[in-house]
Amino acid sequence: MEPTQVREAAEKLLLAHEKGEPIAPIIETHPGATVADAYRIQQEQVRVWTSRGDQVKGHKVGLSSPAMQQQMGVNQPDYGHLLAGMFHLEHLPIDAGAFLQPRIEPEIAFVLSGRLSGPGVTAADAIRAVDFVVPALEIVDSRITEWKISIVDTIADNASSGGVVLGSKPTPLSSVDLRLVGCTLRIGGELVATGAGGAVLGSPLNALVWLANTLGPLGIDLEPGHVVLPGSMTRAFPVRPGDAVFADMGPLGGVTAVFAADATT
Repeated sequence: MEPTQVREAAEKLLLAHEKGEPIAPIIETHPGATVADAYRIQQEQVRVWTSRGDQVKGHKVGLSSPAMQQQMGVNQPDYGHLLAGMFHLEHLPIDAGAFLQPRIEPEIAFVLSGRLSGPGVTAADAIRAVDFVVPALEIVDSRITEWKISIVDTIADNASSGGVVLGSKPTPLSSVDLRLVGCTLRIGGELVATGAGGAVLGSPLNALVWLANTLGPLGIDLEPGHVVLPGSMTRAFPVRPGDAVFADMGPLGGVTAVFAADATT
């Protein structure tokens, strides 16, 4: 894609954010668009957001399970940026109307105390850089009509990022095996899914290593204080106004997201 086409695609997605109206898939408008083009579109939106005063507070890894990779026809994960404006406090009402097509995913969030700069980051490097982990709920959203997304569309749309709710119980890595952490996900008190940390690239730690080594050659480091979402332990579930979502992750504790009953609450 030419630079002008990248900017135009980014502007369409930014407008979808602002107006709350989804757009046609990028891949339909630009059938020759590549994954590299999609990341350029994503970066252009991040540039605009930060120029308006928002801040990058971390990153997310998507497509980290074999099932999702198979569905999207890819053989590796993707990533997006987490901006300060995406973070919501646990138990406080979230305006569901601020999203277009929200879905919820339970994840184990890393909070970093050290910098990770790839390439060449190992699992040992990643472990040393982690301050603690907390249970998290990611709100994924799509600015593409009816979630009709290709790999290019989801990457261009900031890896379908929407929002993040972090739990309040920090746990050091030394006291837990992330692969074996189980999860139950409830919406409105109803059990909708179970999962485990091992569903995320074999271990969520592998997703952190992948992210650092993927961003490094692009000149992007994972910074102290950054939050990294490694990928969902279950499939994503739609959420609506009035929903209360609770993820119980055993030794890591739980995390709750509450969606306001209406857009004005």
